[in-house]
Amino acid sequence: MKLHKVVERFIETQNNHDSNAYVACFTDSAVVHDEGKTHKGKTEIRQWIEDANEKYQSFMEPLKYEATGPKGILTAKVSGTFPGSPAVLQFHLVLEDDLIDSLKVSG
Repeated sequence: MKLHKVVERFIETQNNHDSNAYVACFTDSAVVHDEGKTHKGKTEIRQWIEDANEKYQSFMEPLKYEATGPKGILTAKVSGTFPGSPAVLQFHLVLEDDLIDSLKVSG
């Protein structure tokens, strides 16, 4: 499967639980929507991913990636310490300047 470089880094940093490298995948003004909450900017995104890493210790296995222009949908099997693990989730991405500007996680 062919992945955009930032999507490859996004998966790698998630699986390494490296919140600093994870946040570096996002634009300064990026927005993340997950579990009914919105996180704006790198500071909020860092707090969200640090909390999620601590709670869920998740690992992401990419299954499919479809892209149209700057928009992409990554389908991945995510396993961790959360109820219903593993789960197949979709990561709706909008890229800008080779970084993630928007991410929406859905089940």
